[in-house]
Amino acid sequence: MNVKLPRWLPIGLAALFSLYHLLLAAVSLTTPAHPAPIVVCMVLYAGATALTLWPSGIRKNITMPVWMACLSLAVAVILPLAVASQLDPHAKGGNGYATWYVAAVGTLMVIVSTRRRQGFAWVGVGFLVVHSIIWSGDFAELANLGVVGSVSWVAISHALQATLARASRDTREFIRAEQEAADWQAAQEAHVNERQFRLLQTGRTARPMLQRIVATGGDLSPEERQECLNLEGAIRDEIRGRRLLSDDVRREVMAARRRGTVVSLLDEGGIDDLDDDELDRVHRELASAIRDASADRLIIRTVAAGSEYAVTVVGLSSEDLQSSTLGSSHAGADDDDEDDPYADDEDDDGEDEVSLWLQIPRSSVPQEHVDA
Repeated sequence: MNVKLPRWLPIGLAALFSLYHLLLAAVSLTTPAHPAPIVVCMVLYAGATALTLWPSGIRKNITMPVWMACLSLAVAVILPLAVASQLDPHAKGGNGYATWYVAAVGTLMVIVSTRRRQGFAWVGVGFLVVHSIIWSGDFAELANLGVVGSVSWVAISHALQATLARASRDTREFIRAEQEAADWQAAQEAHVNERQFRLLQTGRTARPMLQRIVATGGDLSPEERQECLNLEGAIRDEIRGRRLLSDDVRREVMAARRRGTVVSLLDEGGIDDLDDDELDRVHRELASAIRDASADRLIIRTVAAGSEYAVTVVGLSSEDLQSSTLGSSHAGADDDDEDDPYADDEDDDGEDEVSLWLQIPRSSVPQEHVDA
């Protein structure tokens, strides 16, 4: 259960306490020798309290600015000096409510402490203690004047503020730890799901051929051995192709390999930001391009994010059209050239030529329409 204290409640209570001190000062104006300094102190105290409790300032930042803390401390020093100078410390029966400044200074310093300027608050009540001892001449008079109460409230405020700050810090740490744990759990679940999907996809692809190998004791025909190479390429596509693959793309890639075409799929993360609709469109265009391609080798790779194109399809054909030779001698080429899919092109002594160059746009909306 999360219970939130309305911000206006503590501000209102502090304002009522301050108003009460001013009321005591007003009803005891006949006690001081001269009431004028008392009135000035009342105005200073009212202004300092209003400034420190102004709602808009607290709403923006609960931590009191240094200049405001200095101003409040100055008022806490002026009040005892000015008011006590008009009172008789040895008056018969005491000064009554005329010592209102003691509680007023304590209230103002509690506000300063609550707004995270505890150092200024302690200096203020410390000066009040020293002044009261010097003015009254008796250490025991601190309790009668109410100085002990003012110091106690500042101490309580400091302790509460430190406790709340520690609780807030612990809460932030717990929230961060919870978020990290949730992220870790999500990553683990994603890894498990990915492994399960890859195992399922690999099993679905390779199981019939594995069963055939077991049934024949490994005695496969040349066509079956070629089919094993094609299946190995399909399994590697699941690792290197990732988001380039859909059921249609898988089917067309396998059909192209069975025709003797060497196919290399490289997903370098360029289409990770595509939404489902755009990704489906890219898959459809890619499947159509593979189906209609007559090249001896197809190199399909994603384009870096930020480009207007998502996928590039390059088809290479040999001038002597030895497709069968390419199909047999380079059947595993698309699996070995992981770092450089164009490596085989340099080994053909310039005999390959580009027969297909296709760039699939990242968006179905024309670029000029987007810019407009």
